[in-house]
Amino acid sequence: MNSEKHEQNLLARFMGIPEIGGPQRYAIIRRTFIVLMLLITVLPLLLMTVINYHQYRTVIKDEIMTPQKSLVNKTKHSFEVFLANRLATVRFISSAYSYNDLADEKKLNRVFQVLKREFQGFVDLGLINSSGIQVSYVGPYDLKGKSYADQEWFEQVKVNGVYVSDVFMGYRRFPHLVIAVQHYSDSGEFWVVRATIETRSIDQLIAAMGLDPQSDAFFLNQNGTFQTTSKFYGKVLDSCSECVPPVSHEPAVIEWKDPQGKEVLLTYAYLTRPEFILVLAKPKAEVLKVWYALRGDLLLVFVISVGIIVVVVLRLTRVLVDRIQLSDEKRELAYREMQHSHKLSSIGRLAAGVAHEINNPMAIINEKAGLMKDIIELRPDFPEKPKFLGLVQSITQSVDRCRTITHRLLGFARRMEVEIEVLDVNDVVKETAGFLEKEALHRNIGLTLLLAPDLPRIASDRGQLQQVFLNILNNAFAAVKDGGLVSITTWEKDLDAIGVTFQDNGIGMSEETMKHIFEPFFTTKKNSGTGLGMSITYGIIKKLGGDIDIQSKPGEGTRLVVFLPKKPKEQTRELG
Repeated sequence: MNSEKHEQNLLARFMGIPEIGGPQRYAIIRRTFIVLMLLITVLPLLLMTVINYHQYRTVIKDEIMTPQKSLVNKTKHSFEVFLANRLATVRFISSAYSYNDLADEKKLNRVFQVLKREFQGFVDLGLINSSGIQVSYVGPYDLKGKSYADQEWFEQVKVNGVYVSDVFMGYRRFPHLVIAVQHYSDSGEFWVVRATIETRSIDQLIAAMGLDPQSDAFFLNQNGTFQTTSKFYGKVLDSCSECVPPVSHEPAVIEWKDPQGKEVLLTYAYLTRPEFILVLAKPKAEVLKVWYALRGDLLLVFVISVGIIVVVVLRLTRVLVDRIQLSDEKRELAYREMQHSHKLSSIGRLAAGVAHEINNPMAIINEKAGLMKDIIELRPDFPEKPKFLGLVQSITQSVDRCRTITHRLLGFARRMEVEIEVLDVNDVVKETAGFLEKEALHRNIGLTLLLAPDLPRIASDRGQLQQVFLNILNNAFAAVKDGGLVSITTWEKDLDAIGVTFQDNGIGMSEETMKHIFEPFFTTKKNSGTGLGMSITYGIIKKLGGDIDIQSKPGEGTRLVVFLPKKPKEQTRELG
């Protein structure tokens, strides 16, 4: 044990951990493990990511040249698919769930969490009744109870059944667009499911076009308001009326001179829902060069990898440190139990020595008293014969009492030496209760023994049972007030076991105390208890093959039942 502790101290010094005790030591060990393991795992990953980034940046410099119409049409289609997918999802939610389900914010939150996990871009989700009041809401803002009855979009959704907004700021103070779907119930009542989508998804569609630094792409509404940020012509929600191209039902390309006077080839396509315009602006002489957003993929892989590493490191470190702490606690517990056992052994040897030393003079006193009795009885004319015979008898009775006490002390001392024997549990109960007769008399405690006369004999360890019964009785005496009641009842449980019940009318225990009553070093005796008595008691009973059942309520006393097997278990040979 000392060698193991020495090795742990050497490891702690090597890792720079101070030799301190308590939770602080394990917190420092945990932090040190985390830092070392993160450095060992993240640095190589970071180096590999940087190398890959520069390699791909060097290799992928020139992608295929694609006609601008095809590129715009593809991006338009992607946006329409994206929006149609989100619109179908919101429509499905409004149809698949009843009004009561969506009005329940817990259920609505579960729907929203699945929605966020499966579909990108959703910010919040809400249910609006036919009066325009937001009945339930899930999201980062406090919008429950808000009224939309006077807003234009609510009238549109009542007329058209669906509404997709332009990009706007609103209460959220960041660019977003709104999808709202109306649903009628069988009774004719309707409700509206309203969801907010952030514009980063639209920005990602534009980024996927793989434009070169000289090119620009953005969405406009038909009033010329930017729905996404333009690289050269304005930020989101800025106005650029001259940027609006002529109406066309097919993707078209026109020559256009931008506000800075540059000649630009403008490729655009009109969308129907929402009424956006996708615009791609590119210098006429510029050749399409693609530096695709691979760095974003690399960053995503790096972030995900680092996240996984952090989670694994944190969990692994917690397991390792918890095991170290558990090992230390077990070692400390074993050491304290060894000390406790050593103390008990010393007390036993001391009790045996005291009993032996007392027995010798008691034997002499007994012999002298017997001699005195014989001499007095040989003299019939002795005038004080009855008086002296009574005194001699008192001496003999006192010697017998001392012999009984020393016999109990010797029995208590021998309990440290494990030995299975066939015994009468009633005798063990009587012997153990005899140790507390004086305390019971002094405190006026009623100690009642209700022992079954036909109780079968069992094979067990007398000394261990004495220790168990004495621990339980000590706790019972500590729990009752002066004048209280403690009873011990023995009975036959079944063909394989007997029971010993200890009942008191003391202060009782709470449920929380009963959960920890058999834990080592747990005690309610703050100034005197060691917290080992019931833990050792539980361990002994389990080793003997028995069990303990305890019932207690505050103010109503405690009932503790010990079940003992009639035949010894295999492990009883290994006690001690």
